Amino acid sequence: MKTKYLLLALILLITEILIAIYAHDKFIRPFFGDFLAVIFVYCCLMIFLSRWPLKVALSSLLIAYLIETLQYFKFIEITGLIKYKVLAILIGNSFSWLDILAYTIGFITILIVENRKYWVLLK
Repeated sequence: MKTKYLLLALILLITEILIAIYAHDKFIRPFFGDFLAVIFVYCCLMIFLSRWPLKVALSSLLIAYLIETLQYFKFIEITGLIKYKVLAILIGNSFSWLDILAYTIGFITILIVENRKYWVLLK
């Protein structure tokens, strides 16, 4: 089970890197990338915490919200971390409600995928 999350995390990491390098549009990079970011964090956490998928999913969403809140308060600029390109890319520097929406949709997607066996029973 943990191997599945490790593999998914690696695939998502590669996808996020490719998006960062090659996607310079108004949907894939800003929205789809954030959607995938929550799922990536979830997969990384599930490698170690696979007994609590709902708690891990919620934690992933809260981490994304925290980072977005840091962007709102210009944390990276205030602390001077903006001079470190990797941190500037990871944390970002512009708050967006669309990012919050993307994170939330990613969270809902996690819940649906992880609970698909229960959805089948409801039919």
